Amino acid sequence: MKNQISALIADERGNIFDVPDAEGVGRVGDIFFKLKPENLIKLPDSADLMFLPDRKAIGFRRGEFIPLKGRAVSAILPQGYTRTHLPAFKKTPKAKILPLYGYTAVVLYKNELHAAALYTDENFKWDPQHYNTPNLKKFIRRVKKDLPNNRIVAQVANCSLEWHCLTAQNLFYRRWECGVPTSPICNANCLGCISLQAAECCPSPQSRINFVPTVEEIADVGIYHLNHAKDAIISFGQGCEGEPSLQAENICAAIKKIREKTSRGQININTNAGYTAGIKKIVDAGLNSMRVSIISANPDNYQKYYRAGYKLDAVKNSIRYALDKNVHVSLNLLYMPGFNDRITEFTAWKNFLEELPAQMIQVRNLNYDPDEFFKIMPPDKNFLGAKNFLSELQKFFPDLTIGNFSHYLGN
Repeated sequence: MKNQISALIADERGNIFDVPDAEGVGRVGDIFFKLKPENLIKLPDSADLMFLPDRKAIGFRRGEFIPLKGRAVSAILPQGYTRTHLPAFKKTPKAKILPLYGYTAVVLYKNELHAAALYTDENFKWDPQHYNTPNLKKFIRRVKKDLPNNRIVAQVANCSLEWHCLTAQNLFYRRWECGVPTSPICNANCLGCISLQAAECCPSPQSRINFVPTVEEIADVGIYHLNHAKDAIISFGQGCEGEPSLQAENICAAIKKIREKTSRGQININTNAGYTAGIKKIVDAGLNSMRVSIISANPDNYQKYYRAGYKLDAVKNSIRYALDKNVHVSLNLLYMPGFNDRITEFTAWKNFLEELPAQMIQVRNLNYDPDEFFKIMPPDKNFLGAKNFLSELQKFFPDLTIGNFSHYLGN
């Protein structure tokens, strides 16, 4: 039937089929839900489909959730979309941990593919059609000529071509937010770290820098981008590095050099904010905005994910200092359906934001195997759901911007 929401399966070659006699199912925490039209959006053109090895798809047939004869299928959404349901599947005994992607339930509805997700931010600047264009290599050669022997340029060139990193590519396109990696070390050991994973885990989708850039290398890239780019942002703290505040001395000296040459654009740091002494120095050097990676406002759950050498209180102290110094603060909320939207988590978030009124929450789909995640964060059946969680946050904090990206603040 045209309006039926049908489950999808994949065969061993990766071919994807709908199952007309099984309704599509999504998962929140460890609970399966029969998906409804209000849960779905048309699958974005730039989304990818991926089958999940050694995991049988789950469908709803004759009143019960049942394993289907085929592999589970997932959507991987572009930036600007927040998933509401995970793919529903049953693992086989030989199933290994999944690679680091944000897995989303996907079904066939009205003869088109649909995902269980919300559109949560205007994504023009992050639309994949603007990246990996035929002239990218030419633009990389141009910047390497303009900034010869700069190791940051070489690093982000590799990130652009090998890992297809969007903030890396923006340096060469001379536009928007540009990543400036600075730190090969970190003070946390995140479950979902995308630049460093234990050998027995899943492979990292990016490689971390193995050097500490000089002040001159940092400043030269910063000046170049801020002077050339439209809506220019330079960001310390990229996927290919550790914690940037651990290189506070170099970053502070570079910011001084940058601002001696140009007042254009925005200087941002993406950080776990656990090293408060470093954050204070960078704020005082002239930081404009700070995006803080955070998964939970509950200290115990925070520590379970970050496995850090600091506590959540240190993060709060960093945020408080930045807000007091008029730095724009965003919280980079790593989102897993059935975790962040729990009643207990929502209460913690409400208390957190009442104490520390950050200007924005950037919701990011957490790239991690959901089964492995819920081993660490045991499921709780008392949750709001993604849509209600975000709407309740907005109701309690009407001035809070909820989106997915760092927004250009202007000059």
